[in-house]
Amino acid sequence: MRGRNRIWLLLVSLFSNAAWSDSQLNLTKGVTAISNEVYDLHMLVLYICTAIGVIVFGVMFWSIIFHRKSKGAKPADFHESTKIEILWTAIPVVILIAMAIPATSTLIAMEDNSDSDITIQVTGSQWKWHYKYFDQDIEFYSVLSTPREQYENHNGEPATRSEHYLIEVDKPLVIPVNKKVRFLLTSDDVIHSWWVPAFAVKQDANPGFINEAWAKVDKPGIYRGQCAELCGKDHGFMPVVVEVKSEEDYQQWLKEQQQLIADAANAEQASLSASMSKEELMQLGESTYLAHCAACHQPTGLGIPPAFPALKGSPIATTGSIEEHIDIVFNGKAGTGMQGYGKQLSLKEIAAVVTFERNAWGNDTGDLVQSADVKAASGE
Repeated sequence: MRGRNRIWLLLVSLFSNAAWSDSQLNLTKGVTAISNEVYDLHMLVLYICTAIGVIVFGVMFWSIIFHRKSKGAKPADFHESTKIEILWTAIPVVILIAMAIPATSTLIAMEDNSDSDITIQVTGSQWKWHYKYFDQDIEFYSVLSTPREQYENHNGEPATRSEHYLIEVDKPLVIPVNKKVRFLLTSDDVIHSWWVPAFAVKQDANPGFINEAWAKVDKPGIYRGQCAELCGKDHGFMPVVVEVKSEEDYQQWLKEQQQLIADAANAEQASLSASMSKEELMQLGESTYLAHCAACHQPTGLGIPPAFPALKGSPIATTGSIEEHIDIVFNGKAGTGMQGYGKQLSLKEIAAVVTFERNAWGNDTGDLVQSADVKAASGE
């Protein structure tokens, strides 16, 4: 009896209104005209397939029930029927054409990037997104902002997760409402896929190629997506966040970004004549390393060989020249997973992380690197 009660309770919980209200079984409606067209097309095809299924299985079950041997039914004795052959060929063709016409129209509209108001280059880079606004001189990297301790829980204790766990970033892509935005998608390394379900946009970002997509959003808000291509070890930590602002708020955001760029340039210039102490360099270097380098080389510096070599006791971080160390952090290394951080980090941050790597985990070289050293070694 206990077993039956448990089964009954399970069935009640599965089919209760609360359980069904929390489930999402159908394709969601988006916030763009194209996404609504895609939804309507999906529903049209679903209704057609459902009707075909009901008719076919209805005829099949009706035949089984009312033409069974126990009722005295005898099978018909004929070889073929030209009329039936023509019918069951012509009817599916007509159905396919009926579905193809709206599908073709929607696909053509999805590929029409003409008359765009804004063009943004989207570049996939292990494992973050780089956004570049054409004609605005604005570009930045968008990185997962969920704290590492929430998804790398080594002590076995359940971690408190943030509201938007693994789908939150430090800098979202910002676009204006009611403007046609053209996206040019490519990649620095492997194949990624930029996917925002609410926009009905899912486009591969391939190294060496440019793919295109577009969106015109009618409603301000924050819309989230993810990389939809298995792109490597941190594939699950590569979210997409798009903030759609009103035209006035978007113009204000552009002004703020231009001011941030000017402030950053001034700070870079000031850092060239400044010297940081070892304690300051190590503190900044550790936080920079954990944010940008630890995913591959690990917080312990032991790496994940052979793809991501160890830095602890490695020649590059101990006996190698400081200039060579700076070069590989600044420019990356071709043919490997080591990307360049020259556009992602400031001169001071690169100086700090190189200092940290040369003095952490027992490396203890005593080398101190300043912003001026990075500028000289990088040739910037």
